[in-house]
This record gives sequence, C-alpha cells and structure tokens, in this order.
Amino acid sequence: MASGQDLLRYITARAIEYWETPKAERKKKRAPSEPWSYRWFGMMPLTVNMWMKRWKRRLKGLLR
Repeated sequence: MASGQDLLRYITARAIEYWETPKAERKKKRAPSEPWSYRWFGMMPLTVNMWMKRWKRRLKGLLR
C-alpha cells in the first residue's frame, strides 16, 4: 500500500493540475453526461419510450 506521503504528493499534483488548467479547457475534457434513467436502467427507458410513441401513433390513427 502507498505511504501517506505518496498519497499526499499524488493529491497535490492533481489539485495543482486542476487549478492551472483554464476553465474552458476543463469543460472540453468533460464528457457529456447521459440521463440518469439510462445510467440506472440501461437501454430499457429508450425501448419503452419508442414502444409508447409507436403505440400512441397507432391509437391516434384508429381514432381518426
């Protein structure tokens, strides 16, 4: 296991690297976040959403 001094050195280096990079550059690096429903349940919400849209279109067509 790393000693406390190595850990402190690592954390300090990461913090200094963060502070020295411009805010615009940090935003570029950040990946766009996916909706929480996809993160928690995978592709299931997308599948249900597509199914519901198709079901609503069919129902709308029958009522005309």
